[in-house]
Amino acid sequence: MNTNALVIVESMWGNTRAVAEAVAAGIGAECTVLDVQDAPSTVPDGVSLVVLGGPTHALSMSRQRTREGAVEQGAPAGHSARGLREWLGEAAVGEAIDVATFDTKVLKGRRFAGSAAKAAAKSVQRHDLGHLVATEDFYVSGTAGPLVPGELERAREWGSHLVEISSTIA
Repeated sequence: MNTNALVIVESMWGNTRAVAEAVAAGIGAECTVLDVQDAPSTVPDGVSLVVLGGPTHALSMSRQRTREGAVEQGAPAGHSARGLREWLGEAAVGEAIDVATFDTKVLKGRRFAGSAAKAAAKSVQRHDLGHLVATEDFYVSGTAGPLVPGELERAREWGSHLVEISSTIA
């Protein structure tokens, strides 16, 4: 299948990035994964599906302060300036583009309502940044991870599912 998709990811510990790579593998060969730091604010022509992923911090998308806090807890430096929240605030996405969101969150907090994926989805809808097709949570065993067993396979399957439900992928 000839899919032109873009996965934009924010990852502090590498777990969300691993999920993004697995989602991209499920989508197929014509899928690019970009760190949110490097992602263009305008989605390039020809992209038909955008997948946005980030970690849940303080029950929502990260903020500069929560990213700085992650670095203070041992996450690698260099990812605190721009996150998914900031990208969404400046993004230009065409109406005809399908958008999906995902997050990583700590499994023990599963019962809590907070989700970066849901917050990003609300931002997509509020700012008319494409057609929201799906949101998903993926789980880590602690703040720094690792991913809960089976999550990467579930992410690949979800990527394949996105291709099936996307109205814009030929």
